[in-house]
Order: sequence, then structure tokens, then C-alpha cells
Amino acid sequence: QVQLVESGGGLVQTGGSLRLSCAASGRTFSSYAVGWFRQAPGKEREFVAVVGWSGGSSTYYADSVKGRFTISRDNANNTVYLQMNSLRPEDTAVYYCNAAEPGTDIGYWGQGTQVTVSS
Repeated sequence: QVQLVESGGGLVQTGGSLRLSCAASGRTFSSYAVGWFRQAPGKEREFVAVVGWSGGSSTYYADSVKGRFTISRDNANNTVYLQMNSLRPEDTAVYYCNAAEPGTDIGYWGQGTQVTVSS
């Protein structure tokens, strides 16, 4: 089992940057694909980005954040990051990370971190 804790959210102006962190417990975290999702008020949770267990080139982004957000992982420190640049008001949401257990349909969620982008 993996426990996830997100941090790094906050209030930023349009065009600003934030870096979110997803810290995980568990010795086998490096074998999990990890994704970031977000949920704005009154909307469904949506996919933002994912990084495979090997990191590096194994990344994929939603079209809405491509070129602005970068996902990366530091397996030595059991942490996945989401660097968010050129933020827009429509990026305002609670951001969650999710770790997918290999070979199963099980995913673990963190508690979320609020990102608010003011216009």
C-alpha cells in the first residue's frame, strides 16, 4: 500500500508558477506510475499528467497543460513533482496525485492541494 501527501499549492497570479510535490510512503513506490489530476468547483476530476515508473520519457500530458506543466519523479526520495508555469485562471482547482499499483486496477489518492490562479 502507498500513502500520498501533496503539497505546494497556493495563490498565484496569472502567468506565475508553482511546483507541486507528491510525497509517497512505501518501499516499492518507484514501480508505480504516478499521475496528477485536478478538480475545479462544480466539475469532474480530470487528468493532468502522468509519469511512468521509469520517469524520463515516460510522460504524458493533457492538451490543456502541454508545454506549460512538467511532471518528474525522484525515486530516491519517493516524490513526484508537477512544475506548473504560465498559470491561468482556468488552472484553478484542487490537485491530486494518484499512484497506480502495478498489475492491478488499484490506485491510491492523496488528499489534494489547492491551486488558485488570480486574474
